[in-house]
Amino acid sequence: MNAVIQLWSGLHPLLQMAIKGLCVIGVLFPIGGACSLVERKISAWMQGRPGPNRAIPFWFAWVPVVGPLLQRLGVFHLMADGGKMFLKEDPVPGHVNKFYFVLAPVVAMIPALTTVTVVPFGAYLDDAGKLVPLVLANLDVGILAVFAVSSLGVYSLILAGWASNSKYPFLGGVRASAQLISYELSMTLAVLPVFLWVNAPGATGTLNLFAVVQAQSGSGLSWHSLWFIFYMPVAALVFLVSLFAETNRLPFDMAEGEADLVGGFHTEYGSLKWGLFFVAEYGHMTVGSGVFILLFLGGWNPLPGLPLADLAAWLHLTHLPIVVGLLSIAIFLAKVLFFIFVFMWVRWTVPRFRYDQIMKLGWQKLLPLAIGNLIVYAIAIAIHQLQLGLLAWVGLAAGVVIAALAALALSPGKTTV
Repeated sequence: MNAVIQLWSGLHPLLQMAIKGLCVIGVLFPIGGACSLVERKISAWMQGRPGPNRAIPFWFAWVPVVGPLLQRLGVFHLMADGGKMFLKEDPVPGHVNKFYFVLAPVVAMIPALTTVTVVPFGAYLDDAGKLVPLVLANLDVGILAVFAVSSLGVYSLILAGWASNSKYPFLGGVRASAQLISYELSMTLAVLPVFLWVNAPGATGTLNLFAVVQAQSGSGLSWHSLWFIFYMPVAALVFLVSLFAETNRLPFDMAEGEADLVGGFHTEYGSLKWGLFFVAEYGHMTVGSGVFILLFLGGWNPLPGLPLADLAAWLHLTHLPIVVGLLSIAIFLAKVLFFIFVFMWVRWTVPRFRYDQIMKLGWQKLLPLAIGNLIVYAIAIAIHQLQLGLLAWVGLAAGVVIAALAALALSPGKTTV
């Protein structure tokens, strides 16, 4: 492993950047294409129909067993869709602002391809038995970089809607901007309790995502071995709901809204430019799922109380850092694929919200809940670290109950539109 590290360190920085960029493109683009196929198969499974299972190249049709199996899985539809996206005529309507119309899908790809660089996707054990993260850019302000760059994705939707010079895309862009701004606040507030817990008083402060995973890597049945989702469930719920809104997935796809906006911000797009928007969407889903797993589900640790280092020791792999790294990537990727399935599951089972319902949920429900959750955990962490005793915990619990009852009593009644 040291030889590999030395070889990599000896490369020119520009060559390292080029290799990292090609790796990101080579991973996210195939994932985006595969997700488009998987989503159609999952929707077909939920609706009791076959889904894509017809396409097969004539030169592959004669292969026994394998050919029919791949055909039924729809693998060749993915090849056909990819070829069509790159080779299909790509017209630009005459009434659009051509520069910004072409720029919008490129801008959509930039956050998706950039944020993944600061997300650790695995770890390996060095010669000293210490875990080292597998990440393209191990920033100390990792979560801040994710939020800062991913928030720029809204500009692509605004540009696409405005540059189309058409009413439906323009309305889709306006909806997208309002929705993403609304839910970014709740998402940011949801992660603050996690970093309040990770950054103990007197220690060096960090916003590094690897440090969050390490804080969930305790062994055995102990408080420090639990994943954060177990004692910060409200923060996890707020983050997950905001993630659905930030990725424009049903029931929050107001930027598209086929029922009332034809196709929303991408109505005037086709071929490759249309495909880039959806590769970017699946890229955001992948990165968002990875961040959620790092924050609340232990990252590459297989189970609560069973960290990766203990699993490697149990399997006698501590002297094989490459195998440990591949194992951690496999665990992390399995969790990511599960959450991508959850995204698709929700899309085909939950009806689309109305626009006023989305705004009400974001501002009147989720944001107050995120603020209240932050206050409660700030007080709870202070009580724990200052060891104020049982009476302080009872007082905090009573305050939470009173605040919840007051919120229910003061909440506005049901309205219909």
